[in-house]
Amino acid sequence: MLKTLLKPLRWAFRLVLALLILFEEWGWAPLQRAMAWLGRLPVLRQLEALIQRLPPYLALLVFFLPGLLLLPVKLMALWLISIGRAGLGLAVIIAAKVIGTAIVARLFALTQPALMSLPWFARLYTRWTAWKEQLLAWVRASAAWRLARAIRLRVRRVVKRMFASGAA
Repeated sequence: MLKTLLKPLRWAFRLVLALLILFEEWGWAPLQRAMAWLGRLPVLRQLEALIQRLPPYLALLVFFLPGLLLLPVKLMALWLISIGRAGLGLAVIIAAKVIGTAIVARLFALTQPALMSLPWFARLYTRWTAWKEQLLAWVRASAAWRLARAIRLRVRRVVKRMFASGAA
């Protein structure tokens, strides 16, 4: 009986988690490239070189630091929402998510060799990656995902035709 009651809740939790992961996946590579481009600046280049040379547990600390530093910003955003500034609060949450994803993506690229030298981290990362791929496969197999993809492709074709006919 309890299993039957929890099934919709579990499905909703899985869906929300999948959407968050999809957002991260969508932004991870381009944001990491943008941060790598910024990393060419002399001061940041030196900082990145320092981060790459960190021992494993310091690399772990540096990798998790942005998440801890963004927590007060996200709490402030929730406070803004609670006092009736929903638009501003939502904008702060979105900005924190994008900036946080960019920083974490770059830090992971810099610290991954050190982190993977920790056996427990390498094991967890392998499990996380397998679980994440399974979850994303579940989303991509859904009717809603296939429909959204078909609509996106159709819109893209229409836009291309419009530009092609306008350019001729």
